[in-house]
Amino acid sequence: MHRGGDRAARLALRKRLLLLGAAIMVAGAPALHAETLREALIAAYRANPDLAAARATQRATDETVPIARAQALPSLQGSVSYSHQVEKQAYGAYDFSASQTLQATTSFSAPIYAGGGTRAAISAARTRVQQGQASLRGTETSVFSQVVTAYLDVTLDAAVVSLNRKNVEVLEINLKATSDRFEIGDVTRTDVAQSNSRLAQGRAALRSAESNLIGARERYIQVVGHPPETLDAPPPIAGLPHSPDDAVQIALDANPDLVAARLATKAAGYDVKTADASRLPKVSVVASSAYINNLGSLPPLAVQLGNLPHVGTAQVGLQATIPFYQGGLPSAEIRRAQANEGAADEREISVEREVIATVRADFASWKAANDAIGLNQTAVEAAALSLEGVRAENTVGNRTILNILDAEQELLNAQVNLATARRNAYVAGFNLLAAMGRAQSRDLALDDDLGAALYDPQVHFDQVSRDASDWHRDAEPVRQSSSTRATPAQDAVVAPRPLP
Repeated sequence: MHRGGDRAARLALRKRLLLLGAAIMVAGAPALHAETLREALIAAYRANPDLAAARATQRATDETVPIARAQALPSLQGSVSYSHQVEKQAYGAYDFSASQTLQATTSFSAPIYAGGGTRAAISAARTRVQQGQASLRGTETSVFSQVVTAYLDVTLDAAVVSLNRKNVEVLEINLKATSDRFEIGDVTRTDVAQSNSRLAQGRAALRSAESNLIGARERYIQVVGHPPETLDAPPPIAGLPHSPDDAVQIALDANPDLVAARLATKAAGYDVKTADASRLPKVSVVASSAYINNLGSLPPLAVQLGNLPHVGTAQVGLQATIPFYQGGLPSAEIRRAQANEGAADEREISVEREVIATVRADFASWKAANDAIGLNQTAVEAAALSLEGVRAENTVGNRTILNILDAEQELLNAQVNLATARRNAYVAGFNLLAAMGRAQSRDLALDDDLGAALYDPQVHFDQVSRDASDWHRDAEPVRQSSSTRATPAQDAVVAPRPLP
């Protein structure tokens, strides 16, 4: 009876071990995906609120140029007034004042010379428009980096959940098999306790992985605007440099944040010239006219004496404003502008340092993560082979249950490390392109799939830069991004992975 029961227990154990092997195969199988990384980037390009806000801010910056130009253009003003005298005191019969008066005046002014301050202000505004356009490209790059990171985080955390979930299934099978062997006296209570402990740890790790996946999916919604259903494997990254020096050289020419910092320094130089012009004379052409109509309310005596019922006057001339002393205001403004120029120049060097450090660090991270992929792949293959050998040796009594548990944990760790290395390599590679200034919408050729041209801030600038009308305005702002309040709270459900 004992021998027959032992045989039955071993058959049951073999069945569970086969199930165990099948579970491991399923864990390593590729998943079916739908949404691509390119589609996620396009969704963010169309409706990311940070990017939409940056575009609106740039349109506001465009208006600084016509505002500065307005100071160099003529101005024409007019006024109309009407008065009715409700009480007046005449000296006997001598009443010469009208009881009703209609007065209209116009004034015209055209600046001729302003010490070069207006020209410098226009140049500063134009330079800041270029700076804003570079900053807009930087925002676009930053949003794309967030999308890539969120996309790869969801992919990684989903893989980690699947691996941990399969590991829990394997540990449950192990615990059942160990309990069966304990019943027939093949193992001790310690083996059962070790299996039970490892199962509890595996379930705790699974809960932590599920929490991470939920957080990654919520961050994806925040950046992209909709929940991630199933995500396709990202395409290979093209255009990566061969050395950190090559990457730095490209970044020094194309990084949008560095380009913006250089333009900020240039604009600050124009501010100094604008402030310096406040000490110089200003010359304008001025003209004015006035028309007064008494509306037939002049007394007869005033008319008899030659007073006209209406009078018109006009004059034209030059007006020069020569500042002799302004309480030290011009000097203070000049010194302030010079200090701001110095600060902008130092910030330019700071941004340059940051770009160089970021590019070199991203290059090192990308290379290290790529090397780690190969090493972790070797580790996975070795851990799988080791687990197979430990299980086989356990059946003949050369290995303990703890050895099996350790081998299973080692395989899980190697699989998670491999998935993490793949994620890190892709994110680091894209971040490297972003730091080089090569991860903008035009670099990614998103217009091929958008069905329309890419957003071009220059179009709006060209429309408004020379607009001198007082009556033009844009349409009311329309929200470009969408709220995510209607999206459901995310869960840690991962679609089952079919066998290859």
